Amino acid sequence: MDSRIPRLRRKLARIPYTPNRSHSFGEERHEFRLGPRLPQARADAFEAEHDVELPKPYRDFLANMGGSGASPYYGLIPLESCTLFTMNPGGTRTGPRGFSRAYRPTRDGHLFLHVIERGCSDLVLIGVTGPLTGRMLIGNADGFWGPNVSSAPDFLAWYERWLDHMAAGLDNRALELTSPRLQAHPHWYRLASKI
Repeated sequence: MDSRIPRLRRKLARIPYTPNRSHSFGEERHEFRLGPRLPQARADAFEAEHDVELPKPYRDFLANMGGSGASPYYGLIPLESCTLFTMNPGGTRTGPRGFSRAYRPTRDGHLFLHVIERGCSDLVLIGVTGPLTGRMLIGNADGFWGPNVSSAPDFLAWYERWLDHMAAGLDNRALELTSPRLQAHPHWYRLASKI
């Protein structure tokens, strides 16, 4: 188990549900509570079925904190309901890049797992293969905006940033879950343009 898990448990326990706390359109669904922990066997089965390996910090969270619930927006999606996506090819003239659902298991290419429900065609994803493995992204399936790569190095750091903002009384509008500087940074632009 990742050593950050106990600290995250304590932080989440100190954030009671208050309607409209984050001005998130989905917080009433999870009320800042996590669902049951995910048994290792179910994570193993998901990995085998989809031929992917879940990033360890994300898998540790599911197994040791909770498999659904408290997170930004509508909440953490139960693993069995998560969907794999690929980033659509893009170029400098095509505008923002969208995402397409990956219908068959493959280790080829760059896969992203839709892990948090944001609503409509907006996606909160974690990289499961390729150079962005373990990193959180926010994007739009139809390419209306984004994608934007989080500055947090992994899921647990990203989740802790959210908890810290909620504890400080900030809302989702003030929460920089992703970093516009990274989106504009030439290195990340080159990575995003290759996948």
